[in-house]
Amino acid sequence: MGSYIFRRILATIPVVLFVMLFVFSLLYITPGDPAAILAGDQATQAEIEAIRIDLGLDRSFPVRFVEWSSGVLRGDFGVSIFTRLPVSTMIQQRVEPTLSLMVVTMVIAITIAVPLGVLAAWKHGSLIDRAIMLFAVLGFSVPVFVIGYVLAWTFALQLGWLPVQGYTPFSEGPWPWLRSLLLPSFTLATFYIAIIARITRATMLEILQQDYIRTARGKGASEQAVLFVHALRNASVPIVTVIGIGITLVISGAVVIESVFALPGLGRLIVDSILRRDYPVIQAVILIFSFVYVIINLLIDLSYTVIDPRIRY
Repeated sequence: MGSYIFRRILATIPVVLFVMLFVFSLLYITPGDPAAILAGDQATQAEIEAIRIDLGLDRSFPVRFVEWSSGVLRGDFGVSIFTRLPVSTMIQQRVEPTLSLMVVTMVIAITIAVPLGVLAAWKHGSLIDRAIMLFAVLGFSVPVFVIGYVLAWTFALQLGWLPVQGYTPFSEGPWPWLRSLLLPSFTLATFYIAIIARITRATMLEILQQDYIRTARGKGASEQAVLFVHALRNASVPIVTVIGIGITLVISGAVVIESVFALPGLGRLIVDSILRRDYPVIQAVILIFSFVYVIINLLIDLSYTVIDPRIRY
């Protein structure tokens, strides 16, 4: 088991290095001269050159990459071109809303999707199964921003139960914090409820046809025990995989949801930075999102050693 974990961790190192190289190269592969674009049409050559020096474009690519990488390893992402604040400070100010949105979204998705998938498999071919699959199809088909506007119009503008936008920090109380996240989290969770429920249903249908399930039923095991102890446990590998993929996809979904509901998170930060061409902030946020992707995929691989002992070695 130890050697398997070591190999998986070792395999992530080239991925991380490639991601860092790609993110750093964004500044160089951008069409045109980034310094001239940032300076504007009325800028003098001296102002453009000052921006080039500030961005490090006056130095060679390898030298600048080594300097930038060493700064990243120390947690130094540089200074924002627009606000002149350290990028790490800006990220620290924005990380709580995004992290809160991800956690609440996945808790809602998993809590609803897995039981729905089990229920659909258990009632295969019934009206309940068809209703759940209809919901799943709608969850796949309807864009999240459309769902967001519908939920906001219904529960915020018409009923007045939830705030239409904004974020309340956890330090101001658990309920105000959760209340500010319910609409965006349910909006974002709709797609993941659909995909997790479909995978759970498909995997459970296959497992429920196995001989050991018929044996468990023949020995008098309750239907609840058959479904959640014997079947769901053996169906957990693909379910855990799609949950892990869902966590990584939530990161990209946060960009849209934070814009719709005006959440001051990392997704909103990268949208604003792209509009301003604030390259240090863009690089830092993309790099952090990429690191999260890599870490989550690593954790999924390592979780297989717990779920299925056959792949420990």
